[in-house]
Amino acid sequence: MYKIKEIFRSIQGEGYNIGKETVFVRFSGCNFWNGNINDRTNAICDFCDTDFKGVDGKNGGVYNLKELIEKIGIVWESSFTLQKKLVILTGGEPLLQVDENLVNSLKEKKFLVAVETNGSIESKIKFDWTCVSPKDPKRWLLRRGDELKIVYPQNKFNLHELISLDFKYFFLQPKYNHLKKLNVNKTIDYCKLNKPWFPSFQLHKTIGIM
Repeated sequence: MYKIKEIFRSIQGEGYNIGKETVFVRFSGCNFWNGNINDRTNAICDFCDTDFKGVDGKNGGVYNLKELIEKIGIVWESSFTLQKKLVILTGGEPLLQVDENLVNSLKEKKFLVAVETNGSIESKIKFDWTCVSPKDPKRWLLRRGDELKIVYPQNKFNLHELISLDFKYFFLQPKYNHLKKLNVNKTIDYCKLNKPWFPSFQLHKTIGIM
């Protein structure tokens, strides 16, 4: 069974696949924060801006494999597009629940399957796209993929060393907090001087969509 916070169709608002239509499947739960506001300051990831707690979001619930595949298909078919079918498995931390049966079943339905993970769980599942956004170097196990995304600024990572890892693209994403405007400027300034880092902005928040 899969515990799902929400399933919705939108565009990818950040990173390499920005602007692409996709079905987002947000898995409930994370191993870096329990989702309770009162516990945020003691969390490994104390700047998370996502509600992944529970199963009460749009199309949220507890699904078996067949039910989840059917629901994702229905959500994708909710509007017309000529684009290839894309699903992004996100969270929380999706790799706490995602398994090969789910990924293979989605591929059988002709979906391209992407995952967004904090990298704390090693996985040999063959995703079509893997975005790793680590939050703690001591708990970072999955050090390969298509896209490395570092929330910036953070003092936990040596950005010069990270570019030697097995990723195709390297993104810095401004930390979304009370200093977000300053963080945007810092991110742009760093990327200007340090290739191959490239800024990733949360377009969906800027234009007010999910």
